[in-house]
Amino acid sequence: MQDPTLVTQGFTPPLLLTDFRLAAFDMDSTLINIECIDEIADAAGRKAEVAAITEAAMRGEIADFKDSLRRRLALLKGVPVSALDAVLKERLRFNPGARELCAALKAAGLKLVLVSGGFTFFTRFVAAELGMDYVRSNELEIVDGRLTGGLIAQPWGEICDGAEKRRMLLECSAAIGADARTQAIAVGDGANDLLMMGEAALSVAYHAKPKVREQAMVAINAGGLDRLLSLLR
Repeated sequence: MQDPTLVTQGFTPPLLLTDFRLAAFDMDSTLINIECIDEIADAAGRKAEVAAITEAAMRGEIADFKDSLRRRLALLKGVPVSALDAVLKERLRFNPGARELCAALKAAGLKLVLVSGGFTFFTRFVAAELGMDYVRSNELEIVDGRLTGGLIAQPWGEICDGAEKRRMLLECSAAIGADARTQAIAVGDGANDLLMMGEAALSVAYHAKPKVREQAMVAINAGGLDRLLSLLR
């Protein structure tokens, strides 16, 4: 009988770690313990309102991630940058096993990709701590020390949504001469990770929403991210 806390489907473990060349990770509620946008909203007294939209988007009940993000950002207009600092220092923690998994993957020679619908303010820290090789996320617009409720356009676009996560996985795989469908791992928890996960050789749902658990090849429903290593050798 399969362990309900570590569910696999579509393959027979263990897999060879050396068969993989790249691993792409979502950030919020995957590598870290919080949804950063919800915690920023707490400073504006609007956490419940923003968190409800976040939850619906992650469950796949809101199909347009870009629209859901713009709606949430509008509610953050005027929040001081100091609130972001407080979230980073006081609330952001790495999920169990995140450091161990990333270290093991890097030791095996894999390139690591961080692709987030969250914000560069936080991904810079997370990427540096975990040794990420590639990063893509959204840049908050800040004027006079406060959020404007908007984002700054970057060379690749304005919002990192599910389609952008997929594109980043494919671009980074191609950059190192790898085939995502046979050599990439993708790890996430929300509906906006599904396009990326669908392109990977191994898709992993971590403490994920039902829709994501159902479609992933591996669902880690309890314990840390490093439980994935029990399926690899």
